[in-house]
Amino acid sequence: MPKASKEPIVLEPVDPLLREIRGERVILDSDLARIYGVATFRFNEAVKRNLSRFPADFRLQLTLEEAGPLTSQIAMSKPGRGGRRTLPYAFTEHGAIMAANVLNSPRAVEMSIYVIRAFVKIRSALAGQQDMVKRLAEIGKTLLGHDTALRDLYNKLRPLLLPAPEPKRREMGFHTKTDDKAGSP
Repeated sequence: MPKASKEPIVLEPVDPLLREIRGERVILDSDLARIYGVATFRFNEAVKRNLSRFPADFRLQLTLEEAGPLTSQIAMSKPGRGGRRTLPYAFTEHGAIMAANVLNSPRAVEMSIYVIRAFVKIRSALAGQQDMVKRLAEIGKTLLGHDTALRDLYNKLRPLLLPAPEPKRREMGFHTKTDDKAGSP
């Protein structure tokens, strides 16, 4: 078993590093390499030496369109100017665990637990949001039913609440009808 490192490990929040790409929660290779305390190219070398451990649902390579908005965030320079020359890889939760296993450094082992907890935290937060959205939809349906029932009740009670129109009263007494057609003297 590897010796624990003497230097303290500074835990940076992993949550902001998790992204959603192609409907999957992933973390970029450069971010994982930084967390595990290795250079990105060394991290990717270790992964390439163990490709059989990284099926398609553990690791995916970003397309130019997906990597475009990340260029300044992951220090990808323009071609021919040094810096990163390949498209970055993104690792799912299982890929992040496997990457820690292939690195086999004390820091990678310690940090893999931290990374997994971040994935679990995000998953539980999303599940809570989905439950809330589902409950709000149920409340909306209930209110719609109540709204219809209240509207019907209002329409039935409204005539009772409005003052009744005064009925035409018959005039009292003896009246003669005057006919304008009959000649007046």
